[in-house]
Amino acid sequence: MFARILIANRGEIACRIIDTARKLGVETVAVYSDADAGARHVALADEAVHIGPPAPAESYLRGDRIIAAALARGAEAIHPGYGFLSENPDFVEAVEAAGLTFIGPSAEAIRAMGLKDAAKALMERAGVPVVPGYHGEDQDDVRLAAEAEQIGYPVMIKAVAGGGGKGMRLVEQAADFATALASARAEARTAFGNDAVLIEKFIASPRHIEVQIFGDGTRAVHLFERDCSLQRRHQKVIEEAPAPGMSAEMRAAMGRAAVAAAEAIGYGGAGTVEFIVDGSEGLRADRFWFMEMNTRLQVEHPVTELVTGIDLVEWQLRVASGEGLPLAQEDIRLTGHAFEARLYAENVPAGFLPATGQITHLAFDPGLRIETGVRAGDVISPHYDPMIAKIIAHGSSRASALRRLAAALDRTEVGGLTTNLGFLSALCAQADFAAGRVDTGLIGRNLEALTAAPVPTPAEIATAALYALGLERKPGSGFTLWVAMQRRLVLVHEGQDIEIFVKTHGADAHDFSIGEQVIAARCLHGQWEMDGARAPQARLAGGVVTVFSQGGLVFELSDPLQAGGTDATAAGIIEAPMPGLVREVLCAPGDQVAAGARLAVLEAMKMEHALTVPRDGVVAELLCAPGDQVEAGAALIRLEEAADG
Repeated sequence: MFARILIANRGEIACRIIDTARKLGVETVAVYSDADAGARHVALADEAVHIGPPAPAESYLRGDRIIAAALARGAEAIHPGYGFLSENPDFVEAVEAAGLTFIGPSAEAIRAMGLKDAAKALMERAGVPVVPGYHGEDQDDVRLAAEAEQIGYPVMIKAVAGGGGKGMRLVEQAADFATALASARAEARTAFGNDAVLIEKFIASPRHIEVQIFGDGTRAVHLFERDCSLQRRHQKVIEEAPAPGMSAEMRAAMGRAAVAAAEAIGYGGAGTVEFIVDGSEGLRADRFWFMEMNTRLQVEHPVTELVTGIDLVEWQLRVASGEGLPLAQEDIRLTGHAFEARLYAENVPAGFLPATGQITHLAFDPGLRIETGVRAGDVISPHYDPMIAKIIAHGSSRASALRRLAAALDRTEVGGLTTNLGFLSALCAQADFAAGRVDTGLIGRNLEALTAAPVPTPAEIATAALYALGLERKPGSGFTLWVAMQRRLVLVHEGQDIEIFVKTHGADAHDFSIGEQVIAARCLHGQWEMDGARAPQARLAGGVVTVFSQGGLVFELSDPLQAGGTDATAAGIIEAPMPGLVREVLCAPGDQVAAGARLAVLEAMKMEHALTVPRDGVVAELLCAPGDQVEAGAALIRLEEAADG
């Protein structure tokens, strides 16, 4: 076993690796950027090395600095986590050339699975079922259109070097193929520097089921499957193991195919073989096809750990240090059911826009497994993925595990930021998901109901007012002999002013008038109640009250100095909805633009967001340029009314 390893990553995965290393008596070296100097993973590691500015290209993607840090601090091996350099074969070779061990697969194995077209050709030769499609080198438009016709519509165009949904387009009829192809190529060129595509048959009722594999470089075993069908824009939201509705016959067939895929490339370490499954007639052993292989540990690996009782990071360290596979296939058991929900800082009703800012309060259900890289007081910055935590629940059955997850989400408290907590809770309660009727289109079909902005109740508004005035912890200010003291308060929720009148009858009794309704707040035995029902918890920080109800309700204390300010939209100003990098400007002064047209593309937290025109008009002035780093609320483009006629 290694004595010391360096972790070439950050956030919750770095913390996760440190936990297992500590259990095994392995010392850890963390790396960090300027933005992460006070991060949780830095505090947990035995040592930490600064490697550059916040931008990943200048820090976490600088393999030379990471290797130098490992050598300087006496590390014997480097664990890449996932993301960043974890699937970069050049980095693997550089690590090994420096005399260090890479805790993961070989560079050859990563290259074999790095391009979707080559990987699928390899899988076909290994006898692994592959989705009908075209993976050839001839990228002529006419050839691609002909192949799409032969496959039969609908088809998917995918970037061969793709990931995260970039360079991917669904085409339902031949007339739309040329436009979709040009769009996919342009996006792939920008994202990956490679505009080559492949074409696949589109599966009408698709499920995304992946198999966890582990190899020693010669042979491999599988650790059963995970269902990752609950997705938004091709990104996973809630994962579970095992897959609902899975038969023993299909599990065995998928396991054999996944092991064959791993052994075909001499795979060493943890990996995942992803399959697309036709769920239109239930799960059948002849209806699954290879999609891709992730040559690294996955974000959702904890659900596999909970249903198998196996620590995958421990296996990674043992195999990389020269030990054999810890268990044979027949010794790996599947017990119970597990879910993982990804908690993000994002504004769901606004289209899942990433949110930034300081976490003023953070609390989780103490009975569950929580993986997080942040603490109260930490800042979610625009430089990295906005994940706050992974909330993982295990139960003896799918129903019991889902109940535990739903309860844990209800008990989760995040102050200071807008999160997707309410969205996750709504998913847990969604009828089809609760019944195990899942496919990749479930969220899209139910998007309006799942993303509806919560409407605060009068009791929740009263709770916000209680904390905004500091009345939850101290007596009402002032002294009145004959009448109750009254004051006025204005809170802002989702841009709307809420006027509240408060009558104070003493330290433990207040009445809150909200419109025509009066809420009686009384403190009994140290617990506040609103009209006799227990009040939710809340926190005030930085002029913002977060009420921990309905996924987190955020109220701002109104600033009277801002009253009567200019409304940017009314003035024709297109603003940045969050901090980010201006990736593209798609218009020029003088352009006439119609409502809904794309004006610019902003990149933030590894995702691209199109800024569109709210109404018809003319581009009067560009206030930004490609490559600009902008703050939230920055004016980017000024519009003016189109001339009549």
